[in-house]
Amino acid sequence: MLLKDEVGMLQRVPLFSGIELTKLKLLAFTSDRVNYSAGQTLFRQGDEGDAAYVILSGRADILVDSDTGPIKVAELVPNSIVGEIAILCNSSRTATVRAASPLEALRIPKDHFVRLMKEFPEMTIEILRVLANRLSLTTADLIDARSANNE
Repeated sequence: MLLKDEVGMLQRVPLFSGIELTKLKLLAFTSDRVNYSAGQTLFRQGDEGDAAYVILSGRADILVDSDTGPIKVAELVPNSIVGEIAILCNSSRTATVRAASPLEALRIPKDHFVRLMKEFPEMTIEILRVLANRLSLTTADLIDARSANNE
């Protein structure tokens, strides 16, 4: 994939859609394109949050550990971003991400991601929207699960 193709992919990610082209080129150039086979792990729950990933092609599963084994809580598709929570919270990974199919992603190092947030407040606002949406969906899922257990 050429640099211009990576920039085009980044422009389709809502998080980066408002960032000027020259900054996206720099981001694509300073990020690593990584490939995974189906079943390979991008990162594990508990790992250090050292990068965020933009899914360029393929699918990945988000898994959380439980007493009965890993539970799939979401699926990532192209133009999704994952791994930003650990960067923002300066914490360990909250879930494991495993390729569900052959997958290509752009790995954005923590320092580049944080620098972009400082330079582009609109990106920070979009991150807040994405995280608030995830929290809302998780809350709805928990309410549904509790309701099902009480029946």
